[in-house]
Amino acid sequence: MKRNKIIWICVAICLLACVLVGVLLFGGNEKEKEEVKDTKEAVILPEEPDTAGLEEGMVKSYLTGEPVAEEIGRRRPMAITLNNIEVAVPQAGIANAGVVYEAPVEGGITRLMGIFEDYDDLDKIGSVRSCRDYFIFYALGFDAFYVHYGQAAYSLPYLELENVNNINGMTSYGEEVFYRTTDRKAPHNAYTSFEGLQKGVEVNGYTQEYAADYEGHYQFAEAGESIELNGTPAAYVSPHYMVNNPWFEYNSEEELYYRFQYGGPQIDELTNEQLAYKNIIMQYSQWQFYEDSTYLNIDTQSGGAGKYITNGTAIDITWTKDSEWGVTHYFDAAGNEIKLNTGKTWVCIIEDTSADQVEITGGDTQVTE
Repeated sequence: MKRNKIIWICVAICLLACVLVGVLLFGGNEKEKEEVKDTKEAVILPEEPDTAGLEEGMVKSYLTGEPVAEEIGRRRPMAITLNNIEVAVPQAGIANAGVVYEAPVEGGITRLMGIFEDYDDLDKIGSVRSCRDYFIFYALGFDAFYVHYGQAAYSLPYLELENVNNINGMTSYGEEVFYRTTDRKAPHNAYTSFEGLQKGVEVNGYTQEYAADYEGHYQFAEAGESIELNGTPAAYVSPHYMVNNPWFEYNSEEELYYRFQYGGPQIDELTNEQLAYKNIIMQYSQWQFYEDSTYLNIDTQSGGAGKYITNGTAIDITWTKDSEWGVTHYFDAAGNEIKLNTGKTWVCIIEDTSADQVEITGGDTQVTE
């Protein structure tokens, strides 16, 4: 009996010990869970890259790298085909474009494509001209709407694709988006406006939100940072297009490149001020004529060489494109993707057979006001 009593006492002690251990284990876990929960609630998540260091409601522009209001900087831009023959200048509203593409078309003239995110106050943009297929590929690299008034026949298969959100003056809704002025002869007098472009988006049922995976076209310097290139002096820059004969002159005080063509300053009709840019990109591209025509088939896909020019200096670069509709990337001689200085950019598409005619020289050239 005494032995049984001892056994029962031992069993009771063991049971009591198990209970205590359970309380400690499970009770401790609950307490630990509460502490973890409290800790999680106290964590402050880092700011997104496009809002870090910016005032509330501001984001980093995909076009210029500068702070802009979120409703502007996160609304898909308009890539608008602009006339650039002498009887059609000056262009209206072009100064609002964060990026401008210039490319040759038939006959040695160039056509421009301004990429606009901030155009809300513009009631006159243009004049707007017809599409060339390579501009479509440049535009979609920015996830932009492509705006044009008509098109060359070679562009039609692309414009009919579902992913090409284009707004065309030669459609049933054209008169709701575009209008003609009386100061110039057709076809050099077609213009659009903020209200017109919004109507174009509406009637086509397009979304103005960027694609969920879009992260921007360019890499930009951080706020307050200035990219200084280790290259050759670049105070005067000429892409050597034949007809408009454009050039850029560097103003070292403002650290901007002022644009000239047709023998004088290129201005915006609405502001009467000369166009100026922080960055210039020369993109040398393979090309050929479309069979039995004078229309150019410029290669936007295969990559090539070029120049990046900013702050009075130029360096050699190479370029590649992610895909047919993707982003174009630019790399320095070491293979690193270049960063642009914040500000507006002018991109010159140069036929690779004319690359040796591009002129970039140093000196203390100043813009004559």
